[in-house]
Amino acid sequence: MKLVWRGWRNLWFWSAWFTVAWLPLGARGQTCQTSGDLDNATGTSITTAAEKYFAMAARGDAASLRQNSISTLASDFAGVEATIKDNQPNLTGAQGTVKSSFLLDASGSAPVQNAEFYCGVFGKTGQTANSAAFYLNNLPPAKYAAVLMDANSSKGRTMFSEILELVGSDWKLGGLYIKPAQIAGHDSDWFLAQARQFKAKGQMHNAFFYYQEARSLVSPLPFMSTLTTDKLFDESQNLQPTDMPLGSKTADLSVGGVTHKLTAVFPQAVGNDLDLIVKYQSANVANANQAYQDNVAVMKALVAKFPEVRDAFAAVVARAVDASGQDYGTLLAMKDIK
Repeated sequence: MKLVWRGWRNLWFWSAWFTVAWLPLGARGQTCQTSGDLDNATGTSITTAAEKYFAMAARGDAASLRQNSISTLASDFAGVEATIKDNQPNLTGAQGTVKSSFLLDASGSAPVQNAEFYCGVFGKTGQTANSAAFYLNNLPPAKYAAVLMDANSSKGRTMFSEILELVGSDWKLGGLYIKPAQIAGHDSDWFLAQARQFKAKGQMHNAFFYYQEARSLVSPLPFMSTLTTDKLFDESQNLQPTDMPLGSKTADLSVGGVTHKLTAVFPQAVGNDLDLIVKYQSANVANANQAYQDNVAVMKALVAKFPEVRDAFAAVVARAVDASGQDYGTLLAMKDIK
């Protein structure tokens, strides 16, 4: 089963592949242990497996990773291979260090429809500096480990996270998440400072997008929350735009007398730039010339409606998406959108 994740409290975008669908709904009977709670044998086995799989990914050995994966992931491994390939420049020669690990126990006789794991010590107001929460949906009964690693190289720090599943006495790879901790040399603190500046200037759309990026750069896993991510969400919650698509809600954009349904607008790193991605519904993307013209028109209309985005993004990428999911994309530098 491929990853189908719908964000808990916010939306994230990064390279990821997993075999379970995740949702932030309530569940009962799940337990979590932090690395400090584990006995030496269990902690060592989890760390050893995680470091072994990191080494395979760092040298681009997708075949060995596949052999050491759970069966459902191994049978549909293209996403993992693409993730490793896309991130190879940041992984080659990198030193992997385990930052923290969590043992998630969902043992039982049936899948857990809505699982919540609360790890560490929580205070009166919620999370503390060393706590974490995981929100999962349709989780097969098993014991899992979430291992958070840093991959440090000359390219900078990359967040490398694994989901392991205990199969017999072996920890097998069940999911892989890789994302940079910086964009063009800028970390979460920088994006947070920029978000606050945009907010102070009344550029609320830019502020919201930059808060998203600040959260993304401190969030190794999309189904995990911490004290830091909760604080960033709380600070940006009242900035969620009502004229942009969020979740399953679309937004209308008028383009030369034609109304396009926008399905997603979000920031994304493209190379060393932060670009604005806009996706919209299209009747047919088979006609490349028409799709290109529609994309350009959508980009121009979007920037005309929200001119503040010129201050925040290097380019806009429009993606026309038809009913089958096929899409056609076009990138224009912001200076070329007139």
